[in-house]
Amino acid sequence: MPGPTKLSIGFTALAATLLAGGIATAQVTTATPPSTTPVKSAAKGAAGSLEHFKMVGEGLKGGSAFPAYEVPNLPEAAEAYYAPDSVHLIAQTRDPAALKTPFGTAGALTYIFADDGSDVWRVNDHGQDGCSFFFPNGKRVVWTSTRDNLNLPVGNWSAPEDYPQGADLYASDLDGKNIKRLTNTPYYEAEVSVSPDGKWIVFGRQIDGNMDLWVMKSDGTEERQVTHTLDWQEGAPFFMQDNEHIIFRAWRRTEIGKIKPTPMTVMTIKKDGSDWRRHTYDSGMNWHPFPAPDGHHYTFVKAVSATDWQAFIGDLAGGEPKQLTFGGNFNGMAHMSPNGEKMVFSRGTGKGFMQGIRTFVMAMRSMNLGPKNYVKWNPSWGQPMQPDPGDPKAN
Repeated sequence: MPGPTKLSIGFTALAATLLAGGIATAQVTTATPPSTTPVKSAAKGAAGSLEHFKMVGEGLKGGSAFPAYEVPNLPEAAEAYYAPDSVHLIAQTRDPAALKTPFGTAGALTYIFADDGSDVWRVNDHGQDGCSFFFPNGKRVVWTSTRDNLNLPVGNWSAPEDYPQGADLYASDLDGKNIKRLTNTPYYEAEVSVSPDGKWIVFGRQIDGNMDLWVMKSDGTEERQVTHTLDWQEGAPFFMQDNEHIIFRAWRRTEIGKIKPTPMTVMTIKKDGSDWRRHTYDSGMNWHPFPAPDGHHYTFVKAVSATDWQAFIGDLAGGEPKQLTFGGNFNGMAHMSPNGEKMVFSRGTGKGFMQGIRTFVMAMRSMNLGPKNYVKWNPSWGQPMQPDPGDPKAN
């Protein structure tokens, strides 16, 4: 593994599409992969415990609704997801070993680390990686990479008109061993996550410039298309706790570039493509929704203004969302831990918009969003959508 190296970061999941922003560099150190597997719970004073929040500081510069801290000792990582232990995280981080971006900067590779900045190791060692996620057994992970299509154009993870073609999906052990290739196409496939029961994988696939949601069994079989839309462009899909509904965001191709930030809507749909619903109704940017373990709340990012993005928590049952971050110019990629006690998110710490992106963790236990407060899906939530004219089911 390389020693301290200047690394720069960009996003998958389209941050640059929403609004162009400068990117800063940071000095970081990576560590050798450990031989141990993730711990089962946080001990007193350990990462993510209430005592840990007190030790590292009760506040976040610029403000937050609850105590929060910056995760130390990391390469810059803008999109991290929790393991079942609610301690370890997986993310794509900048690494000099990755294929360079079209801008000549280091690409990203998949890493796992604890949310106190310890236990840092790399999962994949070549190509360029995108989104990643843990399987619920805590022993396997799924990730996106161009590792087997290095002959194709590098592309730009943040530009839908230039997504990396040949970005395929892989599953592996936590240390990157026993890799299984799940997809093998010339298309862009990313924005991947796993159902809570571990039986299904949902992801985005772009064909001829059109982005839709797809699902497949966790072993890569029984692949099927979920959405068939020409104008709406779906992405960032995550299974709800019932393993049937998928929450995601979508924007319209007819609005890209005409309105900034790009208007986005939070939606849900069943994995068989039925019961398509919307859950936000304004014309603003409602980006990257992620379901809470209680079955009806979700974290998401709202653009308060063009250069002021904040994390919120919404409710599929309705009502006004609650703002969780304040200050700063960019707060994004907000995701809940499986136990409902923490939220990991990214924050721009530099002077410019989206500069100096760092990973933060916020204490959320007092909101009672854990699985003990689970509420079953209510068919009255949201507003039904009319089928897209491009959907074969509409004809």
